[in-house]
Amino acid sequence: MNTTKKVAFYTLGCKLNFSETSTIARNFNEEGFDRVDFSEKADIYVINTCSVTENADKRFKTIVKQAQKANPDAFVAAVGCYAQLKPQELADVHGVDLVLGATEKFKITDYINDLSKNDFGEVHSCEIEDADFYVGSYSIGDRTRAFLKVQDGCDYKCTYCTIPLARGISRSDALESVLKNAAEISKQDIKEIVLTGVNIGDYGKGEFGNKKHEHTFFELCEALDTVPGIERLRISSIEPNLLKNETIDFVSKSRTFVPHFHIPLQSGSNAILKLMRRRYMRELYTERVAKIKEVMPHACIGVDVIVGFPGETEEHFLETFHFLIEMDISYLHVFTYSERDNTPAATMEGAVAANVRRKRSKMLRGLSVKKRRAFYESQLGSERTVLFESENKQGYIHGFTENYVKVKTPWNPALVNTLQTVSLTEIDEDGLVRFAFVEAPVISR
Repeated sequence: MNTTKKVAFYTLGCKLNFSETSTIARNFNEEGFDRVDFSEKADIYVINTCSVTENADKRFKTIVKQAQKANPDAFVAAVGCYAQLKPQELADVHGVDLVLGATEKFKITDYINDLSKNDFGEVHSCEIEDADFYVGSYSIGDRTRAFLKVQDGCDYKCTYCTIPLARGISRSDALESVLKNAAEISKQDIKEIVLTGVNIGDYGKGEFGNKKHEHTFFELCEALDTVPGIERLRISSIEPNLLKNETIDFVSKSRTFVPHFHIPLQSGSNAILKLMRRRYMRELYTERVAKIKEVMPHACIGVDVIVGFPGETEEHFLETFHFLIEMDISYLHVFTYSERDNTPAATMEGAVAANVRRKRSKMLRGLSVKKRRAFYESQLGSERTVLFESENKQGYIHGFTENYVKVKTPWNPALVNTLQTVSLTEIDEDGLVRFAFVEAPVISR
């Protein structure tokens, strides 16, 4: 391939997608391409799609137009979850030349020949049953932290979710491979690794539908804790039924794992949890939060919630609302339910009106603001370690403490990608936390 060719990437969706985009970008790099920003003129634009929310579907056309505006003659390729679920729909979008499904996306450079525009979108998509092998991924060079993929796919059958249709069965990277990737990341002067996957608590299942766990998630954490050069490890999101007490206890004493958990709840009503086919009841969730706070009182706990699920009455919603008020959690990610094709929930009775969904979503987002504020207030006066990020945001540099308190201070490029011990002092009017350095900043570049 011509060494002067340029490629640009746009990623929709989750941390897992970011890790996979980064891996695909390295493949292009090995083929002699230069990576440029998506707003710049490139020869090929790759859009990594998501289909968890309706909004992500709609944004795709806008992003294609953005690419065409930068270079009308550019080759446009779509990969990712939406590309697996609705390949023809994406191929029909004006300007799209290539659509690759779940098994093909990591072989994208094999499908690109002369980069000539196609008259119509070419589709290479597998049956999802064929997505039974594992491709390790991690993001690097994009941020001050790296996303390390350890698991893919899901064997759960939640009634609202398309991910098993888009990503296939649960399968994991070999422990040795994860440790090798972590070691590679640590050599790049990246201070924090975020473990990511579709259902990472299910880590250990091998390829080709092997249901036996070669290793457990707990064993993965134990092994990663020993990798030299890693300063911080963060667990991205883990199902409450798979977050075991041994893992919580381990994190509380760990050298590198930080006191931050993101645990999907989806509903605080047992009746709705049953309709969703979740694998726990709210009582188990209560136990998990209590256990975390018992051994790590300063831990940050994030919660995913879906509002407006079919059959969710006002009583069910208020059950969730009051459950979350009482729970010692730190913030919420609120998802407004949207019907997804080929999911059992899409044909369930008791659809909730769109305006009611929006109202419930607004109530929970308001609650999230209050929860985050209360958590930040509880941390004032404490000493924490901050990892500073690389962006100058209106004259300020931002960073996160180990327990995910977002802080700010006037821009100082010498702080980028450094860990500093600070004392949290006050909450600014924008909701971020101000601090004082405990000692003079340690800068080692």
